Amino acid sequence: MAIRSLIINPGSTSTKIAVFDDEEMLFDKTLRHSVEEISKYDTIFDQKQFRKDIIIECLKEQDIDIKTLDMVVGRGGLVKPIPGGTYRVSDALIEDLKVGPQGQHASNLGGVLAREIADEIGKPSFIVDPVAVDELEPVARISGIPAIERNSIFHPLNQKAMARRYAKENGKRYEDINVIVAHMGGGVSVGAHRKGRVVDVSNALEGDGAFSPERAGALPVGPLVRLCYSGKYTEKEMYKRIVGGGGFTAYLGSNDMVEITKRAENDEHARLLIDAFIYQISKDIGARAAVLEGKVDAIILTGGIAYGKTVTDAIARHVDWIAPVIVYPGEDELLALAQGGLRVLNGEEEAKDY
Repeated sequence: MAIRSLIINPGSTSTKIAVFDDEEMLFDKTLRHSVEEISKYDTIFDQKQFRKDIIIECLKEQDIDIKTLDMVVGRGGLVKPIPGGTYRVSDALIEDLKVGPQGQHASNLGGVLAREIADEIGKPSFIVDPVAVDELEPVARISGIPAIERNSIFHPLNQKAMARRYAKENGKRYEDINVIVAHMGGGVSVGAHRKGRVVDVSNALEGDGAFSPERAGALPVGPLVRLCYSGKYTEKEMYKRIVGGGGFTAYLGSNDMVEITKRAENDEHARLLIDAFIYQISKDIGARAAVLEGKVDAIILTGGIAYGKTVTDAIARHVDWIAPVIVYPGEDELLALAQGGLRVLNGEEEAKDY
Protein backbone atom coordinates (compact mmCIF):
# COMPACT_ATOMS: atom_id res chain seq x y z
CA MET A 1 0.00 0.00 0.00
CA ALA A 2 1.26 3.47 -0.90
CA ILE A 3 2.73 5.72 1.77
CA ARG A 4 0.85 9.03 1.85
CA SER A 5 2.75 12.17 2.81
CA LEU A 6 1.94 15.83 3.29
CA ILE A 7 4.82 18.10 2.26
CA ILE A 8 5.14 21.67 3.59
CA ASN A 9 7.61 24.22 2.18
CA PRO A 10 7.06 27.70 3.63
CA GLY A 11 8.42 30.80 1.89
CA SER A 12 8.36 34.44 2.94
CA THR A 13 5.01 35.22 1.25
CA SER A 14 3.75 31.74 0.35
CA THR A 15 3.42 28.20 1.63
CA LYS A 16 3.86 25.43 -0.93
CA ILE A 17 2.20 22.15 -0.04
CA ALA A 18 1.70 18.81 -1.76
CA VAL A 19 0.30 15.37 -1.03
CA PHE A 20 2.06 12.29 -2.42
CA ASP A 21 1.23 8.61 -2.54
CA ASP A 22 4.77 7.24 -2.55
CA GLU A 23 6.38 9.41 -5.27
CA GLU A 24 3.14 10.12 -7.14
CA MET A 25 1.89 13.65 -6.51
CA LEU A 26 -1.86 13.79 -5.89
CA PHE A 27 -1.92 17.59 -5.87
CA ASP A 28 0.22 20.59 -5.11
CA LYS A 29 -0.74 24.13 -4.24
CA THR A 30 1.05 27.40 -3.61
CA LEU A 31 -0.84 29.22 -0.87
CA ARG A 32 0.02 32.91 -1.26
CA HIS A 33 0.01 35.37 1.64
CA SER A 34 -0.33 39.08 1.17
CA VAL A 35 2.08 41.51 2.78
CA GLU A 36 -0.84 42.80 4.86
CA GLU A 37 -1.56 39.31 6.22
CA ILE A 38 2.08 38.59 7.06
CA SER A 39 2.79 42.02 8.56
CA LYS A 40 0.29 41.37 11.36
CA TYR A 41 2.82 39.06 13.02
CA ASP A 42 5.88 40.24 14.92
CA THR A 43 7.92 37.08 14.29
CA ILE A 44 7.95 34.23 11.80
CA PHE A 45 6.99 31.78 14.52
CA ASP A 46 3.91 33.91 15.29
CA GLN A 47 2.64 33.01 11.78
CA LYS A 48 2.37 29.32 12.68
CA GLN A 49 -1.37 29.10 13.40
CA PHE A 50 -2.25 31.36 10.45
CA ARG A 51 -0.37 29.13 8.03
CA LYS A 52 -1.58 25.90 9.64
CA ASP A 53 -5.24 26.94 9.32
CA ILE A 54 -4.76 27.68 5.62
CA ILE A 55 -3.06 24.31 5.04
CA ILE A 56 -5.85 22.38 6.79
CA GLU A 57 -8.51 24.30 4.86
CA CYS A 58 -6.75 23.54 1.57
CA LEU A 59 -6.61 19.81 2.39
CA LYS A 60 -10.36 19.85 3.06
CA GLU A 61 -10.96 21.55 -0.28
CA GLN A 62 -8.96 18.79 -1.96
CA ASP A 63 -10.96 16.16 -0.04
CA ILE A 64 -7.83 14.90 1.75
CA ASP A 65 -8.53 13.57 5.25
CA ILE A 66 -5.43 14.20 7.38
CA LYS A 67 -6.07 10.86 9.08
CA THR A 68 -5.04 9.16 5.81
CA LEU A 69 -1.52 10.63 6.05
CA ASP A 70 1.37 8.36 7.00
CA MET A 71 3.86 11.19 7.60
CA VAL A 72 4.33 14.93 7.33
CA VAL A 73 7.59 16.38 5.98
CA GLY A 74 8.59 20.03 6.30
CA ARG A 75 11.34 22.09 4.75
CA GLY A 76 14.19 22.50 7.22
CA GLY A 77 15.33 25.95 8.26
CA LEU A 78 18.34 27.78 9.64
CA VAL A 79 19.19 25.38 12.45
CA LYS A 80 22.73 24.69 13.66
CA PRO A 81 25.12 23.12 11.12
CA ILE A 82 24.29 19.42 10.70
CA PRO A 83 25.12 16.58 8.29
CA GLY A 84 22.65 15.91 5.50
CA GLY A 85 19.81 13.44 5.84
CA THR A 86 16.25 13.02 7.08
CA TYR A 87 15.72 14.19 10.67
CA ARG A 88 12.92 13.40 13.09
CA VAL A 89 11.28 16.60 14.29
CA SER A 90 12.23 16.32 17.95
CA ASP A 91 11.65 18.77 20.81
CA ALA A 92 15.27 19.94 20.47
CA LEU A 93 14.81 20.56 16.76
CA ILE A 94 11.56 22.45 17.38
CA GLU A 95 13.33 24.71 19.86
CA ASP A 96 16.07 25.59 17.39
CA LEU A 97 13.55 26.12 14.58
CA LYS A 98 11.89 28.67 16.86
CA VAL A 99 15.15 30.37 17.83
CA GLY A 100 16.96 30.09 14.50
CA PRO A 101 20.65 29.68 15.50
CA GLN A 102 21.73 30.94 12.06
CA GLY A 103 18.86 33.36 11.52
CA GLN A 104 15.12 33.60 11.07
CA HIS A 105 13.57 32.44 7.80
CA ALA A 106 10.10 31.26 6.84
CA SER A 107 11.50 27.79 6.12
CA ASN A 108 12.03 27.43 9.89
CA LEU A 109 8.25 26.95 10.09
CA GLY A 110 8.36 23.83 7.90
CA GLY A 111 9.37 21.44 10.67
CA VAL A 112 7.19 23.19 13.25
CA LEU A 113 4.06 22.85 11.10
CA ALA A 114 4.94 19.27 10.16
CA ARG A 115 5.32 18.24 13.80
CA GLU A 116 2.07 19.90 14.93
CA ILE A 117 -0.05 18.36 12.18
CA ALA A 118 1.59 14.93 12.46
CA ASP A 119 1.21 14.82 16.26
CA GLU A 120 -2.55 15.33 15.92
CA ILE A 121 -2.84 12.06 13.97
CA GLY A 122 -0.07 10.14 15.72
CA LYS A 123 2.24 9.99 12.72
CA PRO A 124 5.95 10.82 12.31
CA SER A 125 7.25 14.18 11.11
CA PHE A 126 10.57 14.93 9.42
CA ILE A 127 12.73 17.59 7.82
CA VAL A 128 15.12 16.77 4.98
CA ASP A 129 18.49 18.29 4.03
CA PRO A 130 17.92 21.82 5.39
CA VAL A 131 19.97 24.79 4.14
CA ALA A 132 22.11 24.42 7.28
CA VAL A 133 23.63 21.12 6.05
CA ASP A 134 27.39 21.30 6.64
CA GLU A 135 29.63 18.38 5.68
CA LEU A 136 32.77 20.36 4.80
CA GLU A 137 36.15 18.78 5.37
CA PRO A 138 38.28 20.69 7.93
CA VAL A 139 40.70 21.78 5.20
CA ALA A 140 37.82 23.41 3.29
CA ARG A 141 37.00 25.69 6.22
CA ILE A 142 40.29 27.60 6.19
CA SER A 143 39.86 31.08 4.71
CA GLY A 144 43.20 32.84 5.12
CA ILE A 145 42.12 34.94 8.12
CA PRO A 146 41.62 33.17 11.49
CA ALA A 147 38.60 35.34 12.35
CA ILE A 148 36.76 34.16 9.22
CA GLU A 149 35.89 30.52 8.63
CA ARG A 150 34.41 29.25 5.39
CA ASN A 151 31.03 27.71 6.09
CA SER A 152 28.36 25.77 4.26
CA ILE A 153 25.24 27.63 3.10
CA PHE A 154 23.98 26.24 -0.21
CA HIS A 155 21.16 24.23 -1.83
CA PRO A 156 21.54 20.79 -0.20
CA LEU A 157 17.96 19.62 -0.77
CA ASN A 158 18.13 19.96 -4.56
CA GLN A 159 21.83 19.13 -4.88
CA LYS A 160 21.51 15.88 -2.96
CA ALA A 161 18.20 14.97 -4.65
CA MET A 162 19.77 15.35 -8.10
CA ALA A 163 22.86 13.39 -7.06
CA ARG A 164 20.61 10.62 -5.76
CA ARG A 165 18.61 10.72 -9.01
CA TYR A 166 21.78 10.27 -11.05
CA ALA A 167 22.91 7.39 -8.84
CA LYS A 168 19.54 5.62 -9.10
CA GLU A 169 19.37 6.03 -12.88
CA ASN A 170 22.79 4.40 -13.12
CA GLY A 171 22.12 1.55 -10.72
CA LYS A 172 24.34 2.94 -7.98
CA ARG A 173 24.03 4.31 -4.46
CA TYR A 174 24.61 7.98 -3.70
CA GLU A 175 27.03 6.86 -1.02
CA ASP A 176 29.18 5.11 -3.64
CA ILE A 177 29.64 7.90 -6.22
CA ASN A 178 31.62 11.12 -6.67
CA VAL A 179 29.74 13.90 -8.47
CA ILE A 180 29.94 17.65 -8.89
CA VAL A 181 26.55 19.39 -8.71
CA ALA A 182 26.09 22.96 -9.92
CA HIS A 183 22.81 24.45 -8.71
CA MET A 184 22.01 27.56 -10.76
CA GLY A 185 19.09 29.71 -9.67
CA GLY A 186 18.71 33.08 -7.96
CA GLY A 187 21.75 31.90 -6.02
CA VAL A 188 24.45 29.55 -7.29
CA SER A 189 26.32 26.79 -5.49
CA VAL A 190 28.76 24.20 -6.84
CA GLY A 191 29.33 21.22 -4.57
CA ALA A 192 31.81 18.34 -4.53
CA HIS A 193 29.88 15.22 -3.43
CA ARG A 194 32.20 12.46 -2.25
CA LYS A 195 30.54 9.17 -1.28
CA GLY A 196 27.34 10.80 0.01
CA ARG A 197 28.88 13.91 1.62
CA VAL A 198 29.28 17.45 0.25
CA VAL A 199 32.90 17.90 1.27
CA ASP A 200 33.34 21.32 -0.36
CA VAL A 201 30.85 23.83 -1.71
CA SER A 202 30.70 27.52 -2.54
CA ASN A 203 28.71 29.63 -0.06
CA ALA A 204 25.61 30.54 -2.05
CA LEU A 205 24.64 33.47 0.14
CA GLU A 206 27.46 35.63 1.41
CA GLY A 207 29.96 35.97 -1.40
CA ASP A 208 31.70 32.87 -2.74
CA GLY A 209 32.10 31.28 -6.15
CA ALA A 210 30.40 32.46 -9.33
CA PHE A 211 28.09 35.45 -9.41
CA SER A 212 24.40 34.74 -9.98
CA PRO A 213 21.25 36.62 -11.04
CA GLU A 214 21.04 38.26 -7.59
CA ARG A 215 24.36 37.70 -5.79
CA ALA A 216 27.83 39.08 -6.33
CA GLY A 217 29.77 35.88 -5.69
CA ALA A 218 33.48 36.09 -4.87
CA LEU A 219 34.89 39.62 -5.13
CA PRO A 220 38.41 41.13 -5.09
CA VAL A 221 38.90 41.76 -1.38
CA GLY A 222 40.94 44.98 -1.48
CA PRO A 223 38.51 46.97 -3.64
CA LEU A 224 35.61 45.60 -1.58
CA VAL A 225 37.19 46.83 1.68
CA ARG A 226 37.80 50.25 0.17
CA LEU A 227 34.22 50.44 -1.09
CA CYS A 228 32.93 49.51 2.36
CA TYR A 229 34.92 52.37 3.94
CA SER A 230 34.28 54.90 1.17
CA GLY A 231 31.48 56.52 3.18
CA LYS A 232 29.10 56.07 0.27
CA TYR A 233 27.18 53.12 1.72
CA THR A 234 25.86 51.88 5.03
CA GLU A 235 26.53 48.31 6.13
CA LYS A 236 22.99 47.36 5.12
CA GLU A 237 23.39 48.94 1.69
CA MET A 238 26.68 47.15 1.08
CA TYR A 239 25.18 43.82 2.08
CA LYS A 240 22.34 44.44 -0.37
CA ARG A 241 24.87 45.02 -3.14
CA ILE A 242 26.31 41.57 -2.42
CA VAL A 243 23.11 39.62 -1.66
CA GLY A 244 19.97 40.48 -3.60
CA GLY A 245 21.31 43.38 -5.62
CA GLY A 246 24.49 41.82 -7.03
CA GLY A 247 25.27 39.77 -10.12
CA PHE A 248 23.12 40.26 -13.21
CA THR A 249 20.80 42.52 -11.21
CA ALA A 250 23.66 44.95 -10.56
CA TYR A 251 24.90 44.97 -14.16
CA LEU A 252 21.63 44.78 -16.10
CA GLY A 253 18.85 45.61 -13.65
CA SER A 254 17.27 42.18 -14.17
CA ASN A 255 17.46 38.73 -12.57
CA ASP A 256 15.41 37.06 -15.34
CA MET A 257 17.79 34.78 -17.22
CA VAL A 258 15.27 34.12 -20.00
CA GLU A 259 14.98 37.86 -20.66
CA ILE A 260 18.75 38.40 -20.29
CA THR A 261 19.55 35.58 -22.74
CA LYS A 262 17.16 37.05 -25.28
CA ARG A 263 18.66 40.52 -24.73
CA ALA A 264 22.12 39.10 -25.38
CA GLU A 265 21.18 38.34 -28.98
CA ASN A 266 21.53 42.06 -29.75
CA ASP A 267 23.39 43.41 -26.70
CA GLU A 268 27.15 42.79 -26.53
CA HIS A 269 27.35 43.75 -22.85
CA ALA A 270 24.63 41.24 -21.89
CA ARG A 271 26.42 38.61 -24.01
CA LEU A 272 29.70 39.30 -22.19
CA LEU A 273 28.01 38.90 -18.81
CA ILE A 274 26.47 35.57 -19.78
CA ASP A 275 29.88 34.43 -21.01
CA ALA A 276 31.40 35.53 -17.67
CA PHE A 277 28.73 33.59 -15.76
CA ILE A 278 29.48 30.46 -17.79
CA TYR A 279 33.22 31.04 -17.31
CA GLN A 280 32.93 31.37 -13.52
CA ILE A 281 30.63 28.34 -13.11
CA SER A 282 33.07 26.30 -15.20
CA LYS A 283 36.03 27.43 -13.03
CA ASP A 284 34.12 26.42 -9.89
CA ILE A 285 33.43 22.97 -11.40
CA GLY A 286 37.13 22.62 -12.20
CA ALA A 287 38.02 23.51 -8.61
CA ARG A 288 35.65 20.85 -7.26
CA ALA A 289 37.19 18.30 -9.64
CA ALA A 290 40.53 19.05 -7.98
CA VAL A 291 38.95 18.48 -4.56
CA LEU A 292 37.80 15.05 -5.79
CA GLU A 293 41.31 14.39 -7.21
CA GLY A 294 39.84 13.96 -10.69
CA LYS A 295 37.73 10.97 -9.62
CA VAL A 296 34.39 12.34 -10.89
CA ASP A 297 31.54 10.11 -12.10
CA ALA A 298 29.43 12.97 -13.46
CA ILE A 299 28.89 16.72 -13.46
CA ILE A 300 25.25 17.62 -12.82
CA LEU A 301 23.75 20.96 -13.87
CA THR A 302 20.48 21.80 -12.14
CA GLY A 303 18.27 24.66 -10.97
CA GLY A 304 16.10 27.04 -13.00
CA ILE A 305 18.95 28.36 -15.16
CA ALA A 306 19.62 24.78 -16.33
CA TYR A 307 16.51 25.10 -18.54
CA GLY A 308 18.61 27.40 -20.73
CA LYS A 309 20.36 25.23 -23.32
CA THR A 310 22.67 28.08 -24.34
CA VAL A 311 24.17 28.13 -20.84
CA THR A 312 24.29 24.38 -20.21
CA ASP A 313 25.82 23.59 -23.61
CA ALA A 314 28.51 26.23 -23.09
CA ILE A 315 29.38 24.94 -19.59
CA ALA A 316 29.55 21.40 -20.98
CA ARG A 317 32.06 22.52 -23.64
CA HIS A 318 34.28 23.87 -20.85
CA VAL A 319 34.13 20.86 -18.50
CA ASP A 320 33.04 17.68 -20.28
CA TRP A 321 36.71 16.61 -20.44
CA ILE A 322 36.44 16.08 -16.68
CA ALA A 323 33.35 13.83 -16.67
CA PRO A 324 30.02 13.39 -18.48
CA VAL A 325 27.69 16.37 -18.05
CA ILE A 326 24.10 15.59 -17.00
CA VAL A 327 21.38 18.25 -17.06
CA TYR A 328 18.47 18.02 -14.63
CA PRO A 329 16.73 21.40 -14.98
CA GLY A 330 14.60 22.92 -12.22
CA GLU A 331 14.36 21.97 -8.58
CA ASP A 332 11.58 19.63 -7.49
CA GLU A 333 11.86 20.38 -3.78
CA LEU A 334 8.44 18.97 -2.88
CA LEU A 335 9.30 15.58 -4.37
CA ALA A 336 12.77 15.70 -2.79
CA LEU A 337 11.19 16.21 0.63
CA ALA A 338 8.77 13.32 0.04
CA GLN A 339 11.61 11.06 -1.08
CA GLY A 340 13.56 11.85 2.11
CA GLY A 341 10.68 10.69 4.28
CA LEU A 342 10.05 7.64 2.08
CA ARG A 343 13.65 6.47 2.44
CA VAL A 344 13.09 6.30 6.20
CA LEU A 345 9.66 4.67 6.18
CA ASN A 346 10.80 2.16 3.53
CA GLY A 347 13.82 1.23 5.65
CA GLU A 348 16.39 2.51 3.12
CA GLU A 349 18.01 4.77 5.72
CA GLU A 350 17.74 5.58 9.39
CA ALA A 351 16.13 8.85 10.50
CA LYS A 352 18.66 11.06 12.26
CA ASP A 353 18.28 12.68 15.66
CA TYR A 354 19.02 16.38 15.92
